[in-house]
Amino acid sequence: MNFQQLRSVREAVRCNFNLTDVAQALHTSQPGVSRQIRELEEELGIELFVRAGKRLTGLTEPGAHVLPIVERLLLESRNLKKAGQEFMAQQNGRLSIAATHSQARYALPPAVQEFRSQFPQVKLHLHQGSPKQVADMLLSGEVDVGIATEALNDYPELVTLPCYRWTHSVIVPPGHPLLDGPLTLENLARYPLITYDNGFTGRSHIDEAFSQRRLAPNIVLTAMDADVIKTYVQLGMGVGIVASIAYEAERDTALCALDAGALFGINLTKLALRRGGYLRGYVYAFITSFAPTLNRASIEKALSDAPDAQAVA
Repeated sequence: MNFQQLRSVREAVRCNFNLTDVAQALHTSQPGVSRQIRELEEELGIELFVRAGKRLTGLTEPGAHVLPIVERLLLESRNLKKAGQEFMAQQNGRLSIAATHSQARYALPPAVQEFRSQFPQVKLHLHQGSPKQVADMLLSGEVDVGIATEALNDYPELVTLPCYRWTHSVIVPPGHPLLDGPLTLENLARYPLITYDNGFTGRSHIDEAFSQRRLAPNIVLTAMDADVIKTYVQLGMGVGIVASIAYEAERDTALCALDAGALFGINLTKLALRRGGYLRGYVYAFITSFAPTLNRASIEKALSDAPDAQAVA
């Protein structure tokens, strides 16, 4: 039994049992169609068609019973082919991600490593920038996925998805007076501070916290890179405020960290997609690797709920 035999049977019914039309539809000869049908009948041990001489005039009772099975087999063969094509498409291609430095340096590596093991043939391109630059790269189509904490919600052309919550830490050299007492905004305001540029990595929460207490922090240096902030804290230029994920005890041995979540609140890292953007299967896989709470169904729902959004697998 082969698919050509099944196609010959199906087309014979579709072409009203005219074998000349069947041969044209299947790009073969009329004797070839007759042979395919006869060979299938011999294999099944039943006659599928009523005949008048060499002409087919209708389906036999067994033929009417078998026809739906033939249709299902041919349908599943198409589905099987599509599944193979989709799988191959997932294994090859390009994925471009834009993220802020903190996300690219501290949050993304495990997801990128897992993605590379799953899709070694996909070329991965990682871009870094400010939250505004991340959004602009998404809007221009330069990247497929954007990751940042601030600003992404400000663009109606983007669909944003929550990824994970995080807090800030205060970092100081060993022996610093802040390590001995309660960590308060009033105590922090007594020292020169080094933290993120405006619009980066929860900086708005830091400013809001001091403002609500009517305190004027002495911010002597700002940067978009947590590693830069840590470097200048080590030099004794001030007290650092960074994302908690940016402090690594095993590496940052010359620094100590204090949890500042109670002072500056909870921050939420968000992943953004362009409305109407095309998402290949491996894009969904990457998103789930980065944020396990986001599966394909929840991503597609978010895109479908957004006006004019379309997600194509």
